[in-house]
Amino acid sequence: MNDDDKVIGELSEEELRELIPQLQLLTEKYKRAEKVQKALFEISELASSVSNLDRLYKAVHDIVSDFMNADNFYVAFYDPTDKHVDFAYFVDELDKEVLKHVPYDKVMHGLTGYILKNGNSLIMTKENIDSVVEETGIKLLGTPPIDLIGVPLKRSTEVIGAMVVQSYNDNVRYDQDDFEVLSFISQHIVTTVDRVKSREVTERTIRERTKQLRSINDDLQEEILERQKVESLQTALFEISELSVSLDDDITRFYSKLHSILARLVSAPNCFVAVLNEDKDKLRFPYFSDELHDSVEERPLGLGLTEYIIRRGEASLIDNSKILSLVEEGEVDVTIAQNLMEQNNSWLGSPLVIDGEVQGVIGIQTYGKLQDYTQKDLEILRFVSHHIAVAMERRRSSEALKAYNQQLADKVKERTEELNKTNEYLKKQIEQRKEIELKLIHDAHHDSLTDLPNRVMFNSRLELAIANKKRHPENKFAVLFIDLDRFKVINDTLGHHAGDEFLIEVSQRIALCKRGHDLLARLGGDEFVILLDNFDDVKAIEEVASRVINSVSMPFVLDGKEMFSGASIGIAHLDNSYMSADEVLRDSDAAMYQAKSLGRGRYVNFDKSMREKLLEDIQLEAEFRKSLKNKKFDCVLQPVVSLEDESVLYFECTLQWHNPTFGKINREQFWQIAEQCSLTLELNQFLLDGAIGLLSQWQEDPEYATQRIGLSLSVEHLMQRDLVNELIEQVKQSKFDAEKLLLAFSESALNNRSQFILPAVKKLKRHGFGLILDNFGSGAASLNYLFSYPFDFIKIDERFVQSFTRSEKNLRFIESVILVAEKVSIIVIAEGISSKTKLEGLKGLGCEYGQGDILGNTILLDFVDDTPEEVK
Repeated sequence: MNDDDKVIGELSEEELRELIPQLQLLTEKYKRAEKVQKALFEISELASSVSNLDRLYKAVHDIVSDFMNADNFYVAFYDPTDKHVDFAYFVDELDKEVLKHVPYDKVMHGLTGYILKNGNSLIMTKENIDSVVEETGIKLLGTPPIDLIGVPLKRSTEVIGAMVVQSYNDNVRYDQDDFEVLSFISQHIVTTVDRVKSREVTERTIRERTKQLRSINDDLQEEILERQKVESLQTALFEISELSVSLDDDITRFYSKLHSILARLVSAPNCFVAVLNEDKDKLRFPYFSDELHDSVEERPLGLGLTEYIIRRGEASLIDNSKILSLVEEGEVDVTIAQNLMEQNNSWLGSPLVIDGEVQGVIGIQTYGKLQDYTQKDLEILRFVSHHIAVAMERRRSSEALKAYNQQLADKVKERTEELNKTNEYLKKQIEQRKEIELKLIHDAHHDSLTDLPNRVMFNSRLELAIANKKRHPENKFAVLFIDLDRFKVINDTLGHHAGDEFLIEVSQRIALCKRGHDLLARLGGDEFVILLDNFDDVKAIEEVASRVINSVSMPFVLDGKEMFSGASIGIAHLDNSYMSADEVLRDSDAAMYQAKSLGRGRYVNFDKSMREKLLEDIQLEAEFRKSLKNKKFDCVLQPVVSLEDESVLYFECTLQWHNPTFGKINREQFWQIAEQCSLTLELNQFLLDGAIGLLSQWQEDPEYATQRIGLSLSVEHLMQRDLVNELIEQVKQSKFDAEKLLLAFSESALNNRSQFILPAVKKLKRHGFGLILDNFGSGAASLNYLFSYPFDFIKIDERFVQSFTRSEKNLRFIESVILVAEKVSIIVIAEGISSKTKLEGLKGLGCEYGQGDILGNTILLDFVDDTPEEVK
């Protein structure tokens, strides 16, 4: 016996009885510890055995119930992503409403929100409930409990939820041991929940993935089947396409092959092909294969199924369910419907559309209820029928092509012969076209009248010469600018045809004067140019110029009349200062004008002073235009008086121009500038307006009321019918009679255009105007003017008046004119009387009127205000 046994043996019965409660309490603790250990084991087992969270929470509830009364138990988790509280498990005796997904805002002030927010456990009894509520600020939601224990569920240090047990019964109370057990279980429940939730998610994912894989597999199987069908359909279409070109002329075999190909795609024990005839009023059946019928004859269009497809233009499935509605709509005959229903037909038909029109139908049918067609079969036939129609059209086209080839072969020989003839004709046309092209090129660079090179070709050659001169300064080039004299006179007198003949002959003469390698061209009008090169000195050029002048001065016979002309030539030598052809032509043209001003029929070499003179002429023309625009010309009235008593017959109105830069411009240069500027008509009108205004003003002045004014008009004014009419109308609107306005016309101008001017002169005479024949004797006119024209006055040219005192011939001329004029009642006026001797001589010849510096005063007027400025 050991010492302990001795101690125990020494305890009294009373002492042993006192130890029994302690031993019982210790036994309860061991049992409770064992239950806790078992609960932990069960919770651990739950993590591997339970795959569903609902079952897990129920199992946890059962485990908790082993330790305490847990009739009212719930587990809640907080989801921070959407800020909601999920009541994963909720059992309550009094609050029957099942809570699931509740916004956090609704529970944040409750006891669940307190646990989630603070992470602290909560023990509430009916004895401390008021103090706890006051201390924590909790708002009780639902029925207040007798006792309540709430513990947080944590993952590491993060609060993710709460687990709560509560009692509504006074007999069911919780103590500290219950709190410790619930707290201890809560520490292990989160791991178990996470493992079960992970496994649940994994299993759900596996199930979903398996389902997806099964669905994908099913889709793949369907796609394989569809692809097999598509491949079969493509093979059939390829065979149909090949069939249209591979078979011989046996049409029955062609359709039979089509039938066999179609039968591989859809059940087609019975098949036919129906086509419309040319008139489209009958159906014929080039192919017919049927189990019950051997053949079918051609028939008129009626109310059959085939005709229905043709009218509708679409593929159709017709069976017992549809045939009655077609009969009711009047689309199909009743007999057809009865036959179809008796034989339980299922019928498919699709139109054969060729070139956009329904040409026929392909149909298939079955007999018996067990072989009905479906919409899928209809789609196949609809698709295939299009390609069958194409194959039929190809075959038809192939047959037509064979026939056409035969016809073509017959025509090839005929067409070959025609083509040979056409080729010969085309060869001739090509040759002609080449000739035309060469002619066009020639015409583009040559003058159409003389066939000489034109301005374009000449400028091109001249540009090359300028470039050559710059590269080789030792080479010499010169340009002769030739202008013809009296060309305008010839053209206006004899007509354009004679003018053309004149230019052609001139071009031929000049061509004989130039050297062989020189280039002669016509610039236009009466202007010719020669480009000379390869000469030693200036004498070679002057020899060519002299030959041209001499040749052109020889008489021309035009329309049976002998005419004379002449040539003025300007010569420009190329040097390195020239940059363009226009500059060379400009200078040679300036030299030509210098030759004209020196008396025509000569040549002049260009120098820089001529360019300055040309610039001066340009400036003079500009000043002239400005003066005309601003009415800066002086008007001079010189009286025509009686040689006996110096009484005024009329006043001759003329214009003078004093330019600040160029001084006084003489009358001849004045009108020459007007012609160069093409302002003759404007100047005439200016003079007319002034004279008419002055005569109108004189009607109010007794001193001049009976006076007349004469003025010289260019014959160009008479060539314009409108201007003549405007002059007549202008005088009609004035305050004086037309007889007070005398119009003078130069004899030399009348020579050129007499046939055109005479009607206008006569018209002016009929309207009362006085007419003057000016400068009589200056041209090649005859006394015929005195008899043919209604002139009132004749002014003998000043040259005869100046020289009659020393020229017997001129004296006799004046004497003859006076005698003839007296016979036809025309007044003779001698102009340019400058001395007493001439005055007395004219009186002795019987001349009554004259004009000159010694006769009367000259009046200077300003046409701007129509008042006299000065009397000289």
